[in-house]
Amino acid sequence: MTFSLNTKRYFMIAGIILLTIPCLLVKAGLLHVGPGLEALLYGVGLLGAAFILSWAAEIVQMDISQGFALALLAFIAVLPEYAVAGVFAWKAGHNPAYYAPLALSNMTGANRLLIGLGWPMVLGLYFFGSRKTSLQLSKEHGTEVFYLSCTTAYALFIPFKGYLSLLDAAVLLVIFFTYLYRTTRAEVEEPDLIGPSALIGSFRPINRRLWTAGFFIFSGVIIYISAEPFADSLVAFGKASGIDEFLLVQWLAPLASEAPEFLVASVWTIRGQAPAAMGALISSKINQWGLLVGTLPIVYSIASGKLGALPLDLRTDHEIWLTAGQSIFAIAILCNLRMSWYGAVALVVLFLSQFIMPEIRMEVFWVYMALGTVILIRDRKHLPAVFKTGVTFK
Repeated sequence: MTFSLNTKRYFMIAGIILLTIPCLLVKAGLLHVGPGLEALLYGVGLLGAAFILSWAAEIVQMDISQGFALALLAFIAVLPEYAVAGVFAWKAGHNPAYYAPLALSNMTGANRLLIGLGWPMVLGLYFFGSRKTSLQLSKEHGTEVFYLSCTTAYALFIPFKGYLSLLDAAVLLVIFFTYLYRTTRAEVEEPDLIGPSALIGSFRPINRRLWTAGFFIFSGVIIYISAEPFADSLVAFGKASGIDEFLLVQWLAPLASEAPEFLVASVWTIRGQAPAAMGALISSKINQWGLLVGTLPIVYSIASGKLGALPLDLRTDHEIWLTAGQSIFAIAILCNLRMSWYGAVALVVLFLSQFIMPEIRMEVFWVYMALGTVILIRDRKHLPAVFKTGVTFK
């Protein structure tokens, strides 16, 4: 029996949707399994949702700019982090000493995973596909680099105060929504669609948009309901071996929240859309630094019943500094809108250094800052163009 191309695409969509059914059954209490199998089922559900999300993000570029599509993708993909961080921020309103550090631990781990492993992963896949040792981004990606610079520069000074206030929230949210508005002003370009996204893209505009909206909503729901129980099941295993809870939240939970973004970026890179993949990961960084961090003191204030500031301890201060230092180094690498192989290697080596030996995280922070400063001075001629792209509203 021979199936048409479109029939095969329908089968692919149905097959990926089926991957998400077991985690829905577990969530609804209709399927009872042990922690190990539960983690596996939720993980498979996240991977299925990531495929659906990648199709929706490709199709939506037919109606909105790529930059806005990437920002929308980044927002949906980090919904699990909002859930985890929001829960801890809410609990911190009643027990700040214990829960306040955990509210930011997931964000710092996810951020460093994105840059330390995500960016080099894109370049590695790009190299295997094209044999090119550097990835050139478009001029428009200067928008992401500029707003990542803004959020990073502000976050660098938060630890000096020892708390995350509503004023910090206002500044970070203004930066984020300015970035979001900026992405809506970019030109809409016809994307090169393949597979299921090409099938949906061939529909009449109203049907295409309904399918795209359905993909976004469905994948967003799966990611939202799967990430936290996936992380919880992993934590249950980790606690049995006596691993520090802060580290569990910081590194195990992001395995769930970052898996969709990593998979989407991988699929896009393999399909020849490496610049878009890199843009999606940068947009996720802006989303986390701006919207995610900005909402935490708001949630904390609501939970505590008064206007207040989320307290930070010394460990959290160091984690924020290390995360900001890594971002500054990454921004320096991309200020010329080109990711080189040696920049990618440096990101991996420095990330693994602080991951394997967390006691040297402040030493790694100063290495990030020193290298970032040197590169920014060397490539300073590129900075005006990035600044102009970021502040220009078409």
